[in-house]
Amino acid sequence: MTKIVHETHRHDHVLEIEFSDGSVGDYDLAPLLAKDTELTRPLLDPVYFKKCFLDLGALCWPNGLELSPRAIHQRLEKSGALRRASRVA
Repeated sequence: MTKIVHETHRHDHVLEIEFSDGSVGDYDLAPLLAKDTELTRPLLDPVYFKKCFLDLGALCWPNGLELSPRAIHQRLEKSGALRRASRVA
């Protein structure tokens, strides 16, 4: 099972997501936030958006919003946005 192992805020509502399989991609949450739900509305605040954290490999926020690493990986893969991570040890 692919998990998220690291996330970095890039700009606006874009996070660079690194997965346990060594792939990485920029994930834009703007389409999700445009749905304007009770769980996504707080993420429109830039300070709150940056409070994301990882829990068991999933992308989460303090209000209970949890995004599936598999779904994010599949979306990035389908759009051709995944690349190999180039982390320096």
